[in-house]
Amino acid sequence: MPGNKNTASPQDGRRSIQSVETGFPLLAALVDAGVPLTLRDLASRAGMTSAKAHPYLVSFTRVGLVQQDASTGQYELGPFALQMGLVSLQRLDPVRVALPHASQLAGKIGHTLAIAALGSHGPTMIHISQASYPVHVNMRNGTVMSMLHTATGHVFAAWLPPKIAQHYIEREIGDQAVVTSISPLLPDPDALQALLDDVRRAGMARALGNPLPGIDALSVPVFDHSGNIALALTSLGPSSLFDASENGPIALALRECAAEISRQLGYRPAPP
Repeated sequence: MPGNKNTASPQDGRRSIQSVETGFPLLAALVDAGVPLTLRDLASRAGMTSAKAHPYLVSFTRVGLVQQDASTGQYELGPFALQMGLVSLQRLDPVRVALPHASQLAGKIGHTLAIAALGSHGPTMIHISQASYPVHVNMRNGTVMSMLHTATGHVFAAWLPPKIAQHYIEREIGDQAVVTSISPLLPDPDALQALLDDVRRAGMARALGNPLPGIDALSVPVFDHSGNIALALTSLGPSSLFDASENGPIALALRECAAEISRQLGYRPAPP
């Protein structure tokens, strides 16, 4: 059930209020829908009859979890439910949410995995899980990744607002903090735009032997509740061992992990 992955199991032996658990699918259906629903549609999505759903909705309305439009009769989340959501979002720390998922993913794929956030100089590595085999890469916590020449940078360049992305792209030229920047020149704007379009289409960035020969990398974005990029997950390894294909097992695992972190941060992708 959406939004219910970290709740207690019904078989955990603790006493519970069954009616609360029975009525919860109605709230979950409203969250999933994201739009007002009629009683019939809401009950159907929650897997119950209208007659069964109605008393729960009356109670939820009385405590502010649900509200009903007087003219259409449709139901939507109420003011107290919205306040609960805002408080929850304010308490969310993207890095704290991402760390356990990243650690689990690193063990699953067996390659170096890093979390990057946007810092004052650009995309900055804030956590690195090293592979079991040595990777001779000058990357540690605090390393600033080039917006122009790394998979991590391409992810931020693709999903940051264009003016902010351009600011970081321009300031990295000659910036000693950007240890992976290898070119003293800005790229052709049309070529860069085409590259970033490809990154957005694929939902990820790839760096094949560039800027480090023999090292490939994949990077994916993590989004927050407002739809802005919050973090990037980047995995890398030697070309001979690392499957950098867009639909390979590493890419699929990275996408799945990033999607789950984004979900926990309150991100809801736009419907197709």
